[in-house]
Amino acid sequence: MAAGGGTGPPQRGGYAMRVALVGVGHWHTPLYLDPALGLAGVEIVGVSDPALAVAEAVATRAGCASFVDYRVLCDRLRPDFVFVLGRHCDMADTARWLIERQIKFAIEKPCGVSAAEVDDLAGRAHRAGAFAAVPFVFRQSRWLETIQARAAGEAVQHLAFKFVAGSTARYRAAGCDWMLARATAGGGCLLNLGVHFVDLARLLLGPASPDVVGAMMSNAIDGFDVEDQAVVLLRAGAATCLIETGYSFPAPHMSFDLHFSVRTDRHYFVAREADALEIFDLAQQRDVEPMPITNVPYYPAFVRDALTRAADGRPPVADLDDMAATLRLVESAYALSPLPGL
Repeated sequence: MAAGGGTGPPQRGGYAMRVALVGVGHWHTPLYLDPALGLAGVEIVGVSDPALAVAEAVATRAGCASFVDYRVLCDRLRPDFVFVLGRHCDMADTARWLIERQIKFAIEKPCGVSAAEVDDLAGRAHRAGAFAAVPFVFRQSRWLETIQARAAGEAVQHLAFKFVAGSTARYRAAGCDWMLARATAGGGCLLNLGVHFVDLARLLLGPASPDVVGAMMSNAIDGFDVEDQAVVLLRAGAATCLIETGYSFPAPHMSFDLHFSVRTDRHYFVAREADALEIFDLAQQRDVEPMPITNVPYYPAFVRDALTRAADGRPPVADLDDMAATLRLVESAYALSPLPGL
């Protein structure tokens, strides 16, 4: 599904889907709010954040009510759907509360600070029949769709993903200092950025889950107790995946040093920049297809798709089970290369 706006979930009898956002101090809030505001059949009814001034600022832009406590928001306004953001250490509590009250939701990754915590959420969601979407947005990217179409039926032999973001200063600038401490964030660049690619490795190297066979974590740049550089090597049978993430690129927010490559039986796909996918066959013929490569342009598709699936009674593209399985691999990588003093 391509990025962009468009129609929202189907309206039934003129009823608009009532949507709320929780934890809007998170720097990803515009990636959810902006697309939702542009969807027909969707009404943003409320936002919340423990910092009232933050909630009020977002509410002013959205034209809705603001709250400090998401539970008060939900009890008063009865939203049909909630986008859960906020601190990683608070996400699981919010998700548990929404599951108990049968409120459909999408929750930012990593959905908690441990695999055990997210495993518990997944079990609760299954028992309650809850809708809980996770924004592994690369699953809905044009470049992944292109690879799957051009290499249909071909085995994946090797994956490599380099995705290095800007410095940790951007979290302070966004008022999200909690991202720089393990107690509140759960981890650093691997947990924040790398989970996208661990998920893709699970998806593309399946059906058996890959194993972590190598890892290197470093906090040499900033010295926090979360990693600012991470390299992980996965293996599934003979196939391999190399993932590099970091907080070291001296560039504006939402800019990345990236290089993605996928080798299949008969094709080699490579993205060296943020706006095109190169496609090679074994005869060295080369095509170039313009398309967005980074994650940011695919959030509108995720927002629209999650709301539509929730309205239709269909399951999400990725759920809490996918997040828990991904986190188990992340924790295996952390165990192989703990940061000094941890």
